[in-house]
Amino acid sequence: MEQKQLHLGEAELEIMQQLWANDLPLTANQILSGISGRKWALSTLMTVLNRLADKGFLTCDRGGKTNLYTPLIKESDYQAAANRNFLERMYGNSVPRLVASLYESHCMTEEDVQSLREYLDRLEKGEV
Repeated sequence: MEQKQLHLGEAELEIMQQLWANDLPLTANQILSGISGRKWALSTLMTVLNRLADKGFLTCDRGGKTNLYTPLIKESDYQAAANRNFLERMYGNSVPRLVASLYESHCMTEEDVQSLREYLDRLEKGEV
């Protein structure tokens, strides 16, 4: 994925999450009905869908009575690229610095630390 394609704005991410959550292509109205938390005008949604298509995140099938939108990028691929970018920009690619920051800012509980420790142990044993 190219660097310029990496970033999704909040509204774009919300739309992509609707598409990723479904196994089938969606119409704009289906996407609109699945979006909660903000009021969208259909014209605004169409503008964002076109922008996502231009960025290479989705494709639009205009073959039928209604346009059908399908993601071109898997959610896991986007998450992996976004995670790498975040880790690089914020923590100089240092996972220990990230974990320390999470712990020191009280974003991690002792349960989280224990779960992480158990995960790392399984990873080391090849169980993951």
